[in-house]
Formats: sequence, structure tokens, C-alpha cells
Amino acid sequence: MFMISSSLNQQRLKTHSMSNDSIKSTELSHLLGISTALSSEKDIDRLLERILTAAIEITNADGGTLYRVTEDRKLQFEILHTKSKGVHLGGKSGSPISIPPIPLFKENGEPELARVACYAVNRDETVNIPDAYDAAGFDFSGTIQFDKANSYRSKSFLTIPMKNHESEIIGVLQLINAIDASTGSIVPFSNHDQAIVEALSSQAAIALTNRMLVQHLEQLFESFIGLINRAIDDKSPYTGGHCNRVPDLTMMLADAVNRCESGPLQEFRLTDADRQELKIAGLLHDCGKITTPVHVVDKATKLEKIFDRINLIEARAEIVQRDLLIKESQGEISEAEYTQAREQLLDDVRFIDRCNIGGEYMSDGDIARVHHIGQHYSWHDMKGNLHPFLTEEEIKNLTIRAGTLNEEDRAIINRHIDLTISMLEELPWPKHLRNVTEYAGGHHERMDGKGYPKGLTREQMSVPARCMGIADIFEALTAKDRPYKKGKTLSESLEILGKMKLGHHIDPDLFDIFIWENVYEEYAQKFLDPSQIDAVDFAKIPGYNPPPPDYKTSRQRTSN
Repeated sequence: MFMISSSLNQQRLKTHSMSNDSIKSTELSHLLGISTALSSEKDIDRLLERILTAAIEITNADGGTLYRVTEDRKLQFEILHTKSKGVHLGGKSGSPISIPPIPLFKENGEPELARVACYAVNRDETVNIPDAYDAAGFDFSGTIQFDKANSYRSKSFLTIPMKNHESEIIGVLQLINAIDASTGSIVPFSNHDQAIVEALSSQAAIALTNRMLVQHLEQLFESFIGLINRAIDDKSPYTGGHCNRVPDLTMMLADAVNRCESGPLQEFRLTDADRQELKIAGLLHDCGKITTPVHVVDKATKLEKIFDRINLIEARAEIVQRDLLIKESQGEISEAEYTQAREQLLDDVRFIDRCNIGGEYMSDGDIARVHHIGQHYSWHDMKGNLHPFLTEEEIKNLTIRAGTLNEEDRAIINRHIDLTISMLEELPWPKHLRNVTEYAGGHHERMDGKGYPKGLTREQMSVPARCMGIADIFEALTAKDRPYKKGKTLSESLEILGKMKLGHHIDPDLFDIFIWENVYEEYAQKFLDPSQIDAVDFAKIPGYNPPPPDYKTSRQRTSN
């Protein structure tokens, strides 16, 4: 016997002290309140827990289970509660559930109907069982075993399929042991209980579907962002890691500021929505690089373009050396003059090779020597045309003061942030992501207004945007996958950051928190090579301010 009889319904209703109308009014009000709460809940685990808790409260059940239908057609245990036994598994606050999913179909493909929850899905029916021990057609052997092991008596069951707005069953809500409010005894679930829980189940299924749809769209969007970053990665293996490390470091620093309970940034707080917004901004902060030419992004030496043109200069040196040898053999110069000229040529080529690396700041003397070498030697091509040893473009590149990028290269690189902002401004951001463009577009600004692209000052920038600025610089300093430099150690990187603080390049308060809260150390443990993690002497860090006497780091607050 599945459905409870009308006489039992009447007996159940008589036990209530309130009238039928009063019961309906109270429960309707309760149901509306629950529906409102469910529609506003954004966390799926908490949403599932609210659904089951509400159903248990409305029916005064001792417990219940909520299942979700998986894509491979199984019933996944999500939450399991039994009040009298103190069992609280799954959801947001319960212990993890280790029970394996229940297949909805047998191995031969036939629908599983012996289990009540499977029956409810496969037959699309509510199943109301007054007493499980007397229910014919269902396999309650597992329930009976559980009862024996736990001194429990599973009796009344109410199992309801949860259908969304497209009538697709997405889960099952199962309640166990309705308790009579006046006697405390286990009674069957009434038709009224069933109607109320079916209404709740319908509302809950729609709320759950909406939340899952939003979650799927968020996952799709983040996957699309990952696709862009992988495209940048494929263009340049040297910067692909940057697109993923900067968001992580940005979040580490923002979370550290969020933990501060004193100091100038103690009012700053991050909600879950704020964190999601900042994470997306971090992932997109260099999306404009998808248009940057590879030969500029990967420019490892000053003469590199499509290839490193140092090889052309070395080939010319071979021609110059050949001409010297011909002159010596023809008696135009002596052997000693040839030897001296050859040694000077080799020394000049070695010097040019060092200049091409771009690792050290070039002095005025070195720049003058490059110009002299470029004009001092000459060579003949196969047509007999005479050419200077270095072209004007080669001299321009070889005399780059620092790094490997000339003014044109740097303009191309810098343009990526304009493109990033332009691309992001084209997107119809929802309200909770309206700051993504500002966060992503501000990581090359400076506190003194001398950054780019907008020349913003500290006062014109948000805390998250300033966090990303420090993260972008620190990642670049410590990155070991750049073609033009080695990754710096922690102490070297913090020293450079300190100088940038004094130069009004980065936010001074965030720099201090970066050290006070050991953000640099957390990042190093996750991303740096062990050889880069050296001892840090705070006394040698320019501009560093020790924390005030009353300041406690998050570690100290946790230990206290």
C-alpha cells in the first residue's frame, strides 16, 4: 500500500490544535517565506540544505535525504539528515557523504524500480508509504539493515521527484518518519503534507535549476577566459604562465588586505562577489596581448625580430676577416697588422654580442663604442656594393639602454593595455562585474600619475586595481620563464619593489601589507624555484615600514 488512506488523514489532522484554515494560512506563509529564501540563495550546497531543512520542518519529519540526478543517470546523495540520531551529512555544514550513487537503470538497461527513489524518478510519481516494513514491491533490505545497526525504526516515507520548469526531473526529495506533534509517535505523511512538499519541491527545483544555470554560465565564461589565455600561451610560452600567476597573486594580496584589522586599509573588505569580480579581472588583465606580435613578446635579445640578427653580424665579421686576410696575403698589410686587426675585430664582435643580451644598463661609453664599430668596419656584398658593418636600425637596437625593447617595440607592448580596456569595454558586463575593466586596465598605472594608459593617480584607483599593479610587477621580477632574464630571488625582488614604493610607482600601504602578511612568502612557496627563495633582510628593503606595535598578522590572530 503506497498511498495513505483518508481515515489516517483525518486522524492525523485531528491531532493538530489549530483549525484547517489556520494550518493552511500558516503553512502557506511559511512556504512563501521559504520560496523567497530559496530564490535569493546563491550557494548551491546551502540551497540544497535549505530545501531539505524546509521540507523536514513543514512536515515535522525526523529526517530526510536529498538526491540529485547526475548526467550519467544516477542518484547522487547530496544531503542526509536524521534529527533523532544527530546525523548530518552533506550540504554546506554537514560531514562529507561517502555513500556511492544509486544507478537509475539496471545493467540490462531496464529501469530500476525496486528502490523507492529510483521508482519516483523512472515513473515520475510521488511515493507515499505509511510503513516501509509493509510496503510490497520495494526493496527496503538496506533500510532494515540500517535500522538494526542503529536501533532505529524507519516507518513512513514520502518520496517526491523534483522537476524543473521544463518538467525535467533533476532530483529527489525523500522524507522519513513524520512525527505527530502532540503524541510524538511516528505517523504516515498526510495528503496535506504531500501537497505542501510537492509545492515546495517544485519551487526548490526551479531555484536549483536557476542557480545551476548561473553557475554553468559562470563556468563557461571562465573557461572562455582560459581559452584566451591558452591562445596567448600558444603564441608565447614565456608569458602564458604570467596570465595565470598574476590573478593568483592579486587574490593573495587582496585577501591579505581583507584580513587587516588595523592600519590605513582596515576598512577594505571583500565579499564573495567582489572576489569573483577581481579573479575575472586578473584572468583578463592581459587579454589584449592576443594581438601583440610574437617577435615582440618573445624578444629575447636586442637584435631579435623574426630571428636573432646577431648571426648576420657574425657572418659580416667573417667577411671582414676574409678581406683582412686577402690584404695580408697581397702585401697590403703586414702579418702583425693583420693579427692586431683580427684580434680587435674579434673583441668588437664579442662586445656586440654582449650588448645584444640586454642584461645590463648601457653606459654612454658603451653606446659610443657601438656607433664606432658600426662605422669603423665595412663589407662588400656579392654584387660588390660596400656597406657599413652595422645598419642604423641595428645600432638603434644595440644601444637600447636597458632590456631588449626599443621605443617602437615598447609602444607595441604598451598598446596591449589599451586593447585590453577596449575589448573589455565592449562586453555587456552585469552589475556584479562592472569593475572588471577598471581592475584589469589599471595594472600599469602609477601612484604619481606617470603610468599608462590613462595616467591615473593613487586617489583615482581602487584598492583591487592597485593590488593587481603590485602583483603584475612582482610576478615579472620573479618569473623564471622569460627569454631575456633569469628570475630574481625574493630579496632582490623585494628590494626593487621597495625602490618602486619610494619612487611612487606602487601603493605604499599595499607594499607594507605585502610583507607584513607574508604574501611574498605564500606566493614563493607556490610558484618559485627553491633556488629563488632566499633569506630576506627587511633592513635592506628600501622604503619598508615595520608594522606598528599594535599590529597583528593573520598568523598571530589565528594563534590567539
